[in-house]
Amino acid sequence: METGTGTNKGPKKEIKLRGAAATVLIGLLVIIVGASSFAQVEYGHVGLYKTFGKLNSNILSPGIHLKVPFVQSVIQVNTQVTKAETDTSASSKDLQPVSTHVAVNYSVNKESAYNLMNNIGGNFDAIIINPAVQEIVKEVTARYQAEDLIAKRDVVAGEISEHLTNRLAKYDLIVNEINIVNFKFSDAFNQSIEAKQVAQQQALKASNDLKRIEIEAKQKIAQAQAEAESLKLKKQEVTPELVQLKQIEVQEKALEKWDGRLPSVTGGATPFIDIQSLTGGQP
Repeated sequence: METGTGTNKGPKKEIKLRGAAATVLIGLLVIIVGASSFAQVEYGHVGLYKTFGKLNSNILSPGIHLKVPFVQSVIQVNTQVTKAETDTSASSKDLQPVSTHVAVNYSVNKESAYNLMNNIGGNFDAIIINPAVQEIVKEVTARYQAEDLIAKRDVVAGEISEHLTNRLAKYDLIVNEINIVNFKFSDAFNQSIEAKQVAQQQALKASNDLKRIEIEAKQKIAQAQAEAESLKLKKQEVTPELVQLKQIEVQEKALEKWDGRLPSVTGGATPFIDIQSLTGGQP
């Protein structure tokens, strides 16, 4: 009896262990299935259901969403403003080689994320944006002289932005801003620009010097004309009466200084002094 009892306890214990293991396994499966039943869409993104490799057109907003475990997945599409940088080699209207570094800020249209991902895929920046930027930059650059690309940088950037906006709109991509980070020309062209600037500065200095000389000459002429006009007015003010009056004043001053003696002159005639004129005609 004792032997039979001990024999029965073994199978029961084994059954209990198997039951516990099954319970743990079922619990793990429930946890895994439960965790696989939810998907989170991050802020600044939208989500798309992917069922056995096929996209669903329903757009998922940021947050937690249910999905079929092991059957569905949720891919996320970034709808925030993103930067794409492109280097382009082109030629200007005057056949100068130009290397351009362009930065494009763009975003994905939320409502059209399905069309974009279904038709192009997640690598749309390399497939669509970069080739479009290179083609448009070459097209616009060829319309301008090399010097105008520098002087009219804002105009060139605006034209590139307009063409790129129209091009990417077909793919539901929004161009927010475009920046021409750098124009790079050949060393020979840079040296010619530098020499031209030096020549312009020298010409400007010479022009300013000439203007200064002309102004100074005009000032001297104006001063001489003013002095001549003043002298002319003074001559017009001189009358015979004024001359006679001035002569009388001179004679009076000479009389005041005369000590009553005639000057003695050696070896010559005695000078004659008109006493009557000095005394005003009195004897």
